[in-house]
Amino acid sequence: MNELQYPVGKFERQTGYHPREITEFIQMLENLPAQMRAAVAGLSDAQLETKYREGGWTLRQVVHHVPDSHMNSFVRFKLGLTEENPTVKPYDEGAWALLPDSSLPVKISLDLLEALHARWVILLRSIKPEDWKRTFQHPENGPMTLEYALALYAWHSRHHLAHITKTRERMAW
Repeated sequence: MNELQYPVGKFERQTGYHPREITEFIQMLENLPAQMRAAVAGLSDAQLETKYREGGWTLRQVVHHVPDSHMNSFVRFKLGLTEENPTVKPYDEGAWALLPDSSLPVKISLDLLEALHARWVILLRSIKPEDWKRTFQHPENGPMTLEYALALYAWHSRHHLAHITKTRERMAW
């Protein structure tokens, strides 16, 4: 079950990140929209309704979840860059995954992810080295530096992409 839930392993927080790692994390975010499109290419509606694990989301819900989550992160980065340690709002991702828009065709969220990441990557590449230490306050996770949030979302991208690709492998699609 753990391998199905965490196909790339659990996120491991570090105390800091090398500039090379930051560049790699940004590259992961830049590549994600195309990788996500490729991961779901050719899947039928029935296949998209397959859960990646028992008790988990359907592949369709995963595709819709990623831009939901990344939109929240994009806003948090903007707040972190323009305010001093702002408090950000958490959201109930499980409840969001049950809303009617999570049953729409995945193309809608793939297009949103592409546009969102185009903007986010430009923002990320403009961040000065010293500004990666800026923080925002997450009510559930405490203070988060921008570099930590970037590492987390690079992992998040790989994590959910693997939910799809590993399911395809398991199902021989």
